[in-house]
Amino acid sequence: MEQAAEHAPSSEQWNYGLLMATFIDIAVDGFIIGAGFAASHETDLILALGLSVELLFLGLSLVSETIKGWRVVLMTTLLGLVVLSSTLIGNYLLTGASNMTISAILAFGVSALLYLVTDELLVEAHEIEEKPVSTLWLFAGFMVFWSIQLMNT
Repeated sequence: MEQAAEHAPSSEQWNYGLLMATFIDIAVDGFIIGAGFAASHETDLILALGLSVELLFLGLSLVSETIKGWRVVLMTTLLGLVVLSSTLIGNYLLTGASNMTISAILAFGVSALLYLVTDELLVEAHEIEEKPVSTLWLFAGFMVFWSIQLMNT
């Protein structure tokens, strides 16, 4: 009986695989934001805002059930430091890089996000019944980001 209790998962245990994958994802997202800053001032704001929304929900889903108490503050701080440092590294490494290099990195980021949306989110979205208000919020979000980009030009 004691062995079963030792191996039973508890809420205090950390899922290290999920944490590692999240930190890698956030580092890549931060590097892509840095590439946006290195590309142009029209690209940087829209990329930073769009990926920040994604990072917010990623962080919330990470700490929602598995991490409690002071660990939430620790994890949030670490996630923020990772995205900030990888953004600065990306901007530093890509400032002065060729348009082809920056375009390739941004294309990688777009393809990764499209893969995530089509392979994971759309499949899960169709498992529950859709409501018209959900569609309204989706298009409202697109309109907000499109409007922000139009204001920058």
